[in-house]
Amino acid sequence: MPPHTVAITHPVAGAGPRGAGGPRRRAAVIAAAAAKGEARARVLEGASDELRAAAAQCLDWAPARRRVRAAFAPVLPTLDHFLFKMAPSEIQMEETYETNSKGVEIFWKSWLPREGTATKAALFFCHGYGDTCTFFFEGIAKRIATAGYAVYAMDYPGFGLSYGLHGYIASFDGMVDHVIEQYARIRGMNKVREMPHFLLGQSMGGAVALKVHLKQQKQWDGVLLVAPMCKISEDVTPPAPVLKALSILSCILPEAKLFPQKDIGDLAFRDPRKRKVAEYNVISYSDQMRLRTAVELLKATKDIESQLEKISSPLLILHGAADMVTDPQVSKFLYEKASTKDKTLKLYEGSYHSILEGEPDDRISTAINDIISWLDSHC
Repeated sequence: MPPHTVAITHPVAGAGPRGAGGPRRRAAVIAAAAAKGEARARVLEGASDELRAAAAQCLDWAPARRRVRAAFAPVLPTLDHFLFKMAPSEIQMEETYETNSKGVEIFWKSWLPREGTATKAALFFCHGYGDTCTFFFEGIAKRIATAGYAVYAMDYPGFGLSYGLHGYIASFDGMVDHVIEQYARIRGMNKVREMPHFLLGQSMGGAVALKVHLKQQKQWDGVLLVAPMCKISEDVTPPAPVLKALSILSCILPEAKLFPQKDIGDLAFRDPRKRKVAEYNVISYSDQMRLRTAVELLKATKDIESQLEKISSPLLILHGAADMVTDPQVSKFLYEKASTKDKTLKLYEGSYHSILEGEPDDRISTAINDIISWLDSHC
């Protein structure tokens, strides 16, 4: 496929009811999901009472999240999900806790091709809001590593296994700086320094990846985005007076969980069985959004929207055409605005937000293979 390409797996017009209605319907569906309730307990089918109790404890701080992750580790290989059951073996993996220049202990992990296999490039992953670089991404990383790529990923401060208050983003730009510092350390390692370096961002991680690229225009060989959060539709953006009030409140009660919880899991996962497995991602943040976090996300997307023309790196965008969490029309907008001539947009008919985790097995395989094929064509 030539550099300047838009690819649609099937005509988007046939995307079905979840792809219909545009931004206003999307906003209404998300609002309905938010209205289901403010506190949702995890539904851990088949879990023991001990595991349920572990998952129910307060996970505000990293030591508790690390203990819970360790408690659930033996269960993960038994989960009924394509990414766990079909994970390639003989991948070299390493987990590291490293304190950065700001005194924050960061968790990061690597997945390398099996010993003796030539490594084509290094791929650096930026995870989505509330998520971790472990759990589902483990299976994704192993498949990419099997294709000859070194994969590196980290948890942002306050997410997953890194230190910090769970789900709290004091400054989006500050979080991006943590990512830049950590990945600069890894990119400076002898075995990584001479390779091509690519960024992969999913959902909110798409915004993180774009911010990293915009701050380091010449340092990355390509940016890959999966259902990126890079612009918030006007239909789901609060009115200006509300935004101003939220901004003021975020200075007074920054850590408060004042945003109604949006349990959008059913909107993100098309396969209901995979949605049930996602409940076992117990160190993900699923509580109400913290006030400062919400304001920072809005500020970040507005900043990115104002700089889309500056995106100059080779670019791949993958998006489910029926995504109700991040708007595929925004990915089209990003594709059109980015100044790079080497850009590809792929829309998957009928697919929801979590195209790498929540789709039928064949669609997940297709999306991962599309990532690998694009990387192969740029190394």
